[in-house]
Amino acid sequence: MDTTQRTDQQRSADRRRRELLEAADRVVLRDGPQASMNAIAAEAGITKPILYRHFGDKGGLYAALATRHTDALLDSLRAALDAPADRRERVEATLDTYLAAIEARPQVYRFLMHPAEGGGPGDQGFDVGKHSAPLLRRMGEELAQVIEERLDLGPGGQQLARVWGHGIVGMMHAAGDWWLGERPCSRAELVRSLADLLWGRLAAVADRVGGPGF
Repeated sequence: MDTTQRTDQQRSADRRRRELLEAADRVVLRDGPQASMNAIAAEAGITKPILYRHFGDKGGLYAALATRHTDALLDSLRAALDAPADRRERVEATLDTYLAAIEARPQVYRFLMHPAEGGGPGDQGFDVGKHSAPLLRRMGEELAQVIEERLDLGPGGQQLARVWGHGIVGMMHAAGDWWLGERPCSRAELVRSLADLLWGRLAAVADRVGGPGF
């Protein structure tokens, strides 16, 4: 097989994988955590063994969907952090970007973060919880890198940036999870309250080093 044939086959495989993930997205938007491999295969117009051939099992499909959605969310968070606004506004915009994303697609969020009771049909034993922790860790590391790049934290700055990155992601996840379930206040009110919690130390660092800051 020559290089051109291999390239064409790879493009075809990549296109087919995207189509299957889009079918999975449609089912997740409809069924949330109860989305099953049977339903996804039916939506894609294939049999479940073919779906397994592409992703291995529901864990493999979950990982592919998590990467797809996490990449998009991280791009949005970086854009909010880099927006031409003052420091406090960027902090609020970043928090709002995360909350807006989970509010816009709550079924996707629940699929990624919450195991269904007993799993979907044919998916008994699948534990979403053990897969969601790496997703949160990745977000924490990515945010830590952004903080380290944008703030001069002095000696031990890399470790402090990682503490803050994971702490902020944990705060956003826990507060957002509670808010999405109970809706005790508006999104804007939650953003302001969380920004108040973060702002003291961030403002102090930015004022100390001068310049645009975080």
